[in-house]
Amino acid sequence: MAFPPAYLVLASQRSGSTLLVESLRATGVAGEPQEFFQYLPTTSMSPQPRQWFDGVGDDSILRLLDPLDEGKPDLAPPEIWRDYIRTVGRTPNGVWGGKLMWNQTRLLEQRAAGLPDRSGTGLLSAIRDVVGTDPVLVHVYRPDIVSQAVSFWRAVQTRVWRGRPDPVRDARAEYHAGAIAHVVTMLKAQEDAWRAWFAEEGIDPIDVSYPVLWRNLTEVVGTVLEALGLDPRLAPAPVLERQADQRSDDWVDRYRSDAEQEGLPV
Repeated sequence: MAFPPAYLVLASQRSGSTLLVESLRATGVAGEPQEFFQYLPTTSMSPQPRQWFDGVGDDSILRLLDPLDEGKPDLAPPEIWRDYIRTVGRTPNGVWGGKLMWNQTRLLEQRAAGLPDRSGTGLLSAIRDVVGTDPVLVHVYRPDIVSQAVSFWRAVQTRVWRGRPDPVRDARAEYHAGAIAHVVTMLKAQEDAWRAWFAEEGIDPIDVSYPVLWRNLTEVVGTVLEALGLDPRLAPAPVLERQADQRSDDWVDRYRSDAEQEGLPV
């Protein structure tokens, strides 16, 4: 039986996807998964804090976010861009891994459209053309979107996206109901878009919720390994710590109260 030599984790920010891909990476045989499609051609950087709040004019939010860096344009031709992704994401056994957020799909399609051997149009075709095959699709989501949004708002202020919070940077992070409401709406739109795309394309991904991932990480990693034709016993112990702490929990409770009183999205 031939197994797909690649997988792509589909998610939205702060859903637990990093926990999964880093555990897959730690096996040494399941690719070198990275978020290849996050880099903007205009800056060669992932979206900066204020870019997540484009269109928001509330200075009480913007003052909490770092100013924009100019960056440098990414001038690599589409073929060089694709070849780099294929090479860097692969382990010596030929397995490739990557991660894609819904907000990155348009950029992926735009860059893939410039490939001379493009096979078709649409997101599924773009994935196939860049990865080089139809990958195993793994969908990670967080049912508690308020907790996800609080995690995002805290990280976007501190720019600490993994590991324990930096005490100095975290001390400057502030609760802001309006900012969290913006993120709730954004993350919900991403998850709704994934679900709609699965239905439209008839895709049945490996579906993993954050609570299941956190409590049963070894089993989830083993499931992905099996789908790739690899030994599920290679699944390692968790390689990352949970970032949320009492401060996160307090912000979640506070936002739920504010949302009920002010009609904010949840």
